[in-house]
Amino acid sequence: MIYQTREEMLKVLGENLRSARLAENLSQQIVAERSGISLKAVRNLESGENSSTLSLLSYCRTIRKIDWLMSLAPPEVDASLFERRDASKKRQRARRFVGEVRHG
Repeated sequence: MIYQTREEMLKVLGENLRSARLAENLSQQIVAERSGISLKAVRNLESGENSSTLSLLSYCRTIRKIDWLMSLAPPEVDASLFERRDASKKRQRARRFVGEVRHG
């Protein structure tokens, strides 16, 4: 599904958080207490209002959905994947097409 706005994305995220909380049979108050965040922060998250990343992290940990956030920050990637394969090789110049007119 493609979302048109950030607000739509936040709304869906909030609905998903609420559903996950209810699946764990937890009240908003309990999640707030166990997460160490305010009840207002829990309500903001579930209603798609702006909230801090720390609140989201704490909330997800409490409802056992930390994997949702970890999918955004996968484990460390081997840096060698981003290195040039052979730094000694020079880049070759593109070849001209047959029949190409040379200017100059």
